[in-house]
Amino acid sequence: MLDLLETAAEPNRRRLLQLLGRGEVSVNELAENFPVSRSAISQHLRLLADVGLVQARKDGRRRLYSLDPHGMARLRDSLESFWNTELDQLAADAASAQSSQSPPHPKENSDDH
Repeated sequence: MLDLLETAAEPNRRRLLQLLGRGEVSVNELAENFPVSRSAISQHLRLLADVGLVQARKDGRRRLYSLDPHGMARLRDSLESFWNTELDQLAADAASAQSSQSPPHPKENSDDH
């Protein structure tokens, strides 16, 4: 099974998601924005559809692609969960590093009193 974040992270697929954020587009129109073949764009779109980020519909002989709102909500949730976990770990690491670098408390000398 394809990983949602990994699939969306690939640069060409990220760009496709950005372009599709503007609305429904044909594969030919999408391919005009890339230095790769229409076939390569179709393969990227297929992967995005497989993980549920993109949907397609037929309009005569054309296939029009758009973002799948449910899949995009799952992607947003996955990103939020990822960053919350990473930020929690960063805070824990910082606290651990700070406590290991704190100087020991000086012992009180009973002879000074």
